[in-house]
Amino acid sequence: MFVIPPIPSIEDPALTARLQHLIDHKTKPLGALGRLEVLMLRIGQILGTDAPALHAPQMLVCAADHGLAARGVSAYPSDVTWQMVENFLAGGAAVSVLARQHGLQLTVADCGVAREIAVREAAPGAPRLVSCRIAAGTQDASSGPAMSAAQCRQALANGMAIVRGLPGNVLLLGEMGIGNTSVASLLLARLADVALDDCVGAGTGLDAAGIARKRAVLQQALDANAAATGPLAALAALGGFEVATLTGAVLQAASERRVIVVDGFITSAAVLVAARLAPQVLERCVFAHRSGERGHACMLDALQAEPLLDMGLRLGEGSGAALAWPLLDSACRVLREMASFESAGVAGPGG
Repeated sequence: MFVIPPIPSIEDPALTARLQHLIDHKTKPLGALGRLEVLMLRIGQILGTDAPALHAPQMLVCAADHGLAARGVSAYPSDVTWQMVENFLAGGAAVSVLARQHGLQLTVADCGVAREIAVREAAPGAPRLVSCRIAAGTQDASSGPAMSAAQCRQALANGMAIVRGLPGNVLLLGEMGIGNTSVASLLLARLADVALDDCVGAGTGLDAAGIARKRAVLQQALDANAAATGPLAALAALGGFEVATLTGAVLQAASERRVIVVDGFITSAAVLVAARLAPQVLERCVFAHRSGERGHACMLDALQAEPLLDMGLRLGEGSGAALAWPLLDSACRVLREMASFESAGVAGPGG
């Protein structure tokens, strides 16, 4: 059963003042570490300590298929979804490589892939598969709701349950699903009132004609589900099983005061839904990057988010979150380990 968990504000003026004092009195000119200092402050606030440490980082990649894909909204066939899930588990995908490099435990969730993936025993530290299938993909949202309200709530509950079973105090978000940039575009248009033209991009590599076709199909989806205006109704009508599962994961991670590292356009769509349900979610989020997907800049604006990186990425999978991970680790280490002027015996400004 899905119930939004308590997610109170983490605002703590005394802690914020203490963190800022520590940052300002490190052996450096004031503000010299730039946005790394902002990141230090944010992580300390999320974890509620002036000596934050990130442990047992978890990368959760949620995968599912979409009925909309049959309408030609992607340059790739739906079979790529299950094939890429197998690639994640075999260690050959970009996110698999990056997770291995940075010591991130990779969990792949089959939330509704068209071809069921066999769960198998994973070696310690290797990518592992969790099966929380709702169905073999959603319905075609251009002709009616992508999923029922019951299916949507089950996917949300599944995401919460996955996070409850994961160790650590940081969750990195990833996804896989042919057609899911369409889902993100639809949710952005509906929940943030952004013009559809500004939401729709090339996704996996559509040409101009393909983008025009995609836009027309997405307009049909918005029209077919015009009454679905609230966050949960929009998620059910327009969303995907993987986006709904990620939304539940975000809500649970926020309630547990984990650091939530948001990847690109699709994971940001899950955060958008979660933030419409519980605005304090955003206090726990670190946005990894601004992707090359057209709608992502609008999504970040809607979330009032300032991403760490801007590298033109549009792969998904959680690859941008994994690339940003060392910045979070560095922020914590500098805050904990860098000397102050006083402790190092170094003269401060004017001294």
